[in-house]
Amino acid sequence: MAAPLAVTAETFEQEVLRSELPVVVDFWAEWCVPCRMIAPVLEELADAYDGRLRFVAVDTDANPELSRRYGILSIPTLYVFHGGELVRTLVGAREKLAYTAELDATLTEIAAA
Repeated sequence: MAAPLAVTAETFEQEVLRSELPVVVDFWAEWCVPCRMIAPVLEELADAYDGRLRFVAVDTDANPELSRRYGILSIPTLYVFHGGELVRTLVGAREKLAYTAELDATLTEIAAA
């Protein structure tokens, strides 16, 4: 299992907004205990959804401009982007099955669009 790609303000447009696949963006910080708790879950999900979703991570401390631009008020927050647009927001730590249900629903909505 590989950790999600670290994305910065400089790489966000290319890695997220221009991605052909939908992208799950994990807004997190090193000091955030719930963020560290869900990190292994996100790695598992990245493997499970390989080829259907990309997973990336934004360190909110290192990239405050991205946090402001996207209105991140609490972490962990997961945003799902498709075609450069925000299509799903998941705030707070959740169980793996809850993430799976949300991501499956997102992929179904994208396919139906």
